[in-house]
Amino acid sequence: MSFDPVLRLADVSRVHGEGPQAVRALRGVSLDAAAGELIAVMGPSGSGKSTLLNLAGGLDTPTSGTVVVEGTPLSNLSAGELAGLRRRHVGYVFQDLNLIPSLTAAENVMLPRELDGVRARRARQEAAEVLADVGLADVADRFPDEISGGQRQRVAIARALVGERRLILADEPTGALDTPTGDDILQLLRARCDAGTTVLLVTHEPRYAAWADRVVFLRDGEITDSTSAPMESAR
Repeated sequence: MSFDPVLRLADVSRVHGEGPQAVRALRGVSLDAAAGELIAVMGPSGSGKSTLLNLAGGLDTPTSGTVVVEGTPLSNLSAGELAGLRRRHVGYVFQDLNLIPSLTAAENVMLPRELDGVRARRARQEAAEVLADVGLADVADRFPDEISGGQRQRVAIARALVGERRLILADEPTGALDTPTGDDILQLLRARCDAGTTVLLVTHEPRYAAWADRVVFLRDGEITDSTSAPMESAR
């Protein structure tokens, strides 16, 4: 049995710009995330949380250090191979959602599967199942501007969950949700972890971080602390 982490960041730094104007978004961050592990990432605004997710998902490239997903250094992949990895294995919940307004909720969720060659009928069935999981079976045929902000957020979460995703990167996925719905989403992410998926969750809410196996604290681009054993009473 292999115990290699699903995600490994080894001494990763990200610098934007050059010279005196350079911004060091991440400074020598190292982090391993095992299969089935839910890691919450917390820290003040500007601490590097979103940069960490972007690097983990191959949406950005580190200035130095190595990002490895499923045993493969992302720097070894071509742009096409990287896109294929994201479609098949990495689900991403963007803070600004990135839904396509001209597609229905179901079509937004289907899109990564269809781009990966899955037939439309199967992709639609998978989309319907995951939309039901997030409580949106009744809005599958509506467009993003026809549903509420909280519903749009759940569509984005469904898109990240569809298919056999081994790694889910979620940037404030409960930001537009009321507390009961947020709890439902965390319960769903927790269930995915218990089935073997790895989740990296950026959140500012301690009640949601309490669902995690480990909480990592970022400040000024550095990991300053890491804790485990969440409060069961918060679940």
